Amino acid sequence: MAERFPNRYLVASPISVETIPLLHFHPGAPFLQVSTVGCNFDCPGCIATATAREMRPDSPALRHLPPEAVVEMTIKQNCQGIAFLMNDPLASYHTFLNVAQAAADKGLLVGCASNAYFTETSLRPLLGLLDCINVGVKGMTAKAVQACGGGDPGVVLRNIRLLYESGVHVEVACMDRIDNREDTRRLADALAAISPNIVLQLMRFVPIETADPALEPPIADTEAFARELQRTLPFTYVFNTPGTRGLDTLCPDCGERVVVRDFYGPMGARLLSFSPGVPDTTAACGRCGGDPVITGHFSPPVLREGAFQGGYPFTRGLEIVESLCLAMGATTQAEVVGAWEHLLAQGMLPELHRDIQTISGYFSLINSFGAVLGRNVEAQKLQDYLSEMIAPVIEGVASGMKRPRTYYAMGKPLFAIKGDRFENHLVGVAGGYSVNTLLELEGRPGRTIDAAALHRLDPEVIFISSFISNDPESFCLECHESGLDVSAVRSGRVHTAPVPSSDFGAPKWVLGLRYLANMVHPDRFHFDIEADASAYHRHVFGRDFPIASINRSFAKPNRFWRFTESSDT
Repeated sequence: MAERFPNRYLVASPISVETIPLLHFHPGAPFLQVSTVGCNFDCPGCIATATAREMRPDSPALRHLPPEAVVEMTIKQNCQGIAFLMNDPLASYHTFLNVAQAAADKGLLVGCASNAYFTETSLRPLLGLLDCINVGVKGMTAKAVQACGGGDPGVVLRNIRLLYESGVHVEVACMDRIDNREDTRRLADALAAISPNIVLQLMRFVPIETADPALEPPIADTEAFARELQRTLPFTYVFNTPGTRGLDTLCPDCGERVVVRDFYGPMGARLLSFSPGVPDTTAACGRCGGDPVITGHFSPPVLREGAFQGGYPFTRGLEIVESLCLAMGATTQAEVVGAWEHLLAQGMLPELHRDIQTISGYFSLINSFGAVLGRNVEAQKLQDYLSEMIAPVIEGVASGMKRPRTYYAMGKPLFAIKGDRFENHLVGVAGGYSVNTLLELEGRPGRTIDAAALHRLDPEVIFISSFISNDPESFCLECHESGLDVSAVRSGRVHTAPVPSSDFGAPKWVLGLRYLANMVHPDRFHFDIEADASAYHRHVFGRDFPIASINRSFAKPNRFWRFTESSDT
């Protein structure tokens, strides 16, 4: 079988190994991420829909790089290996195999993230080339695997065993939804039968695309479930949960923290430090010498991916562009793909990330992509409408009025969103004073701070991101249990916008702005957010969407929305 579009890459950029993500393999090591397009599966609610299903394999946005060029790039970027990510390497099997061979010939590490739905015939050539793999398991029942386009879940378990027994470092990822816990328990038992040292990455479900938002578990539930699974697989970790300590590696003998990590965007982790006493080049516990079963040497946590660079934040950037296109009346996938191709061909990702952080920059992006789409009139209409929604907020924020100290968290109380992000810009527009701007934070979209820092800020109002979110009651309960005694918690002024993902990314941020104004100055603003959401969707999309059908996508307005070439909207 011939590959129609070999050696074409949508992404080729340095990342840290934790972005793959792999947690027990050469911590801190830099890899060159390469991504093509397409997938052998079609999973509902796929976080990589843009690259797996919507971007064309013959798109001019893809770079042609023969295997030797990829290897040369890896060496020049001082990366220790190459990792195929974001779409399954089975979609570009021969490209994958050829690059793996070229990399292995040069002594480079080779890794990938895959659903591992290989035949034995296709897997065998890779067993001598692969050093590490993140296997995304879709379920332990035929029904679960068939929903993604596969069949027998035993195929994946067979391949995990083959990979492990062949010396490949294997970590397994699975989604944690409120409806699949028993399935995950069976997976943990099956993995423990292969080896209890296999890492299990529990990905708290973030519903996007066609996914049902009702299946998203609360943060506290996922963390509790991870602790249960650790009785079967000690190295079970919690992803998609900003601020969790469930990403740290603990010594299996004494419980000492050996490796400290933080949330680093959807499906990603960030190496922060090795605990005091941990040698630089080994994984032994600094207190008791216990072995946390980590393969390879430790590297200093120096690599920091840029804006929308590496892993799934890249797909969030594409989703933001898609949201602009749809809000300007685009109804076909071809129009959206054309805008993506323009973005990537012009190297506009840094510009996109810069301009989405302010209202004026956002309006500039609307103009830019309106021109790309040939929808200048629609672009102006969208700006006019957003301006009408913003105007009463700006008019209501009087000069000299008190601006309450306002803190923006994502997920858990101590995960602070960076001060230069759009959410904090909206706080200022809504009449608050963003205390996040006082913090020096690296990372994306921020990082975990210590309790003393939050106490010094003593916010009067707290907002929780409406993308990777938490309910205010659980948030406040954790604050009480952790001794986080700040003004906002004492007064019950902890909030999250009722419309998902309405404070960043898509033009519906205008709904988030009006909600912020309500909560920052309840004596001055009384916007009906549910009525606002209905009016917004009717104006922009020509129909209303019940809030219960709106998930955490930036792009699609609700889980039932489809492009016109595939079905009615």
